[in-house]
Amino acid sequence: MTDPERQRQLQQLEARIDAAKKRGAPKPRADEHYSQANLAWRMVIELVAGLGIGFGIGYGLDLLFGTLPIFMVLFVMLGLAAGVKTMLRSAGEIQHKKLADEAENDAPAKGGKDEGA
Repeated sequence: MTDPERQRQLQQLEARIDAAKKRGAPKPRADEHYSQANLAWRMVIELVAGLGIGFGIGYGLDLLFGTLPIFMVLFVMLGLAAGVKTMLRSAGEIQHKKLADEAENDAPAKGGKDEGA
């Protein structure tokens, strides 16, 4: 092979490598703000749903038994606790997923070599 031909092949190879890097590069997410808002709404809905279900059950039991709003207050508190528990579980899932994504993105950057040895 002649030297100019080898140079041309190297330039073509470099161009293909650059094109592959550009294809594999992570693209910035334009909908990141909206996904965070969706997660916030999901948590709010979980909390309100717990309160609403607790209120409905308590009010229904109060009507059925003809009692003071004791069941309503009790079940609203239980609904609040269930809503908060569900919110915290959702937040934990979201955090776990985000940490896994960050770890996955950081893994190739470390190179797999032991720097100390």
